[in-house]
Amino acid sequence: MRRLCNPFGKGFIDIELPDNAFVAHMEAGQELEDPTDAIREALMHPIASPSLLDVAKGKKREYADADAVIVVSDNTRPVPYKGDDGILLPVIETLLEAGFRTDEITVLIATGMHRPMGNEEIEAMIDPKVLALGIRVVNHEPCNGDRLCYMGSTKRGTRAMIDSIYASASLKILTGLVESHFMAGASGGRKSICPGIIGEESTFIFHGPELMDDEMSRDLNLEGNPVHEESLAVARLAGADFIVNVTLNEDFRITGVFAGDLEKAHLAAVENVRRHVEVEIPRKADVVITHAGFVGINHYQIAKSAVASLGALKEGGYLVTIANATDCINVIGSVNYRTTLALLKLLGPDAFSRLLRAKEWRFLPEQWQVQQWAKMLRRIPEDHYYLYAPQIKHGEYFMLLGNDIRGLPGKTINDESQDSFNNAIENAIADIEKRTGKKRSELSIIYLAEGPYEIPIKKETL
Repeated sequence: MRRLCNPFGKGFIDIELPDNAFVAHMEAGQELEDPTDAIREALMHPIASPSLLDVAKGKKREYADADAVIVVSDNTRPVPYKGDDGILLPVIETLLEAGFRTDEITVLIATGMHRPMGNEEIEAMIDPKVLALGIRVVNHEPCNGDRLCYMGSTKRGTRAMIDSIYASASLKILTGLVESHFMAGASGGRKSICPGIIGEESTFIFHGPELMDDEMSRDLNLEGNPVHEESLAVARLAGADFIVNVTLNEDFRITGVFAGDLEKAHLAAVENVRRHVEVEIPRKADVVITHAGFVGINHYQIAKSAVASLGALKEGGYLVTIANATDCINVIGSVNYRTTLALLKLLGPDAFSRLLRAKEWRFLPEQWQVQQWAKMLRRIPEDHYYLYAPQIKHGEYFMLLGNDIRGLPGKTINDESQDSFNNAIENAIADIEKRTGKKRSELSIIYLAEGPYEIPIKKETL
């Protein structure tokens, strides 16, 4: 066995792996020497846009009572919003310099269809200096019709119902993180609007079965990706005056700041990500071991690690996932998510896809995430998937996919100990040995060191 220190959840743990495991490791993005200076430089000299100060001053000249909205990601994304390297305070300070009062600035949390953030979660995410200024911070409410404004329809028929706080604002600013995304190709940019601040109804086409099942709707692909195209179409209808996006390395340190035009600044960030997250692998493996990273706060989010692993996994292989599911409010997901997950488990991926496309089917928010699990089940049988997340109780696994590693024989798993994750991996591998009749030295094993953030690519396809 060999041991390596690995980023996991919000911190690091020591991972023990079989000696023959191939460790697929992203090329570390170079941390910026002075992120604070880089942020301010990006605001002053953005991509394909006047400076944020000039944009803000222009709005104040155009509208005597101009107000501003700054869209931020929720806590499922490790965006640096606080501290010396935080991107939020410099944006607000620029608006104040341009003549905006604090009561004319709103920070809008782009929850999408996620649950709203609680006060403690907001205080943990937003820079205390911002909160001390008295800046209003509010959650997007996708199901509140009084908080939505119709801004037109896309060619595909998506009705752009946008958060009214954003729609009515004189100055619209988007912030976020650009990383690989298993549906839209990449996060950030236009996704702050769609799905970040759209209404529930607007998700019906954007997250519909046809777009979710499309083979072009995959990690790091924008060209011909219908999910990206629809997200961008909605964002164009809503409009954005300025964006501030960052890229991060595995230590969550800033590797790039990309500010300015909605599309051009975002594309620059995507290309920066691509250079680091595509990882060569020698072959597809019998066994892939991965983790859910920072994003895997609940079962809903853990799906991202499963889909990201498929590029490394043989047809009919075995997938082992460990996760630190820290969502203490709903560690699995919504009722809609649980319902559709149960249907997938009952029907299998093909029949499930047909059901979602049937005329009689009534669209359920969050069915799209279950469609991502279906992609995994097209690669491997359900019982070839192993999951361990200490926060998910053993008695809850009956509604989930695959095997609860906690129920396998072998080393003792103490949910309170970090060693439990290594014991979980060991027990899963031992079970795979028993099922295949092969020793671990005879199995090809790949470990995805960065979990959902890296995209494994077989050498021949590069």
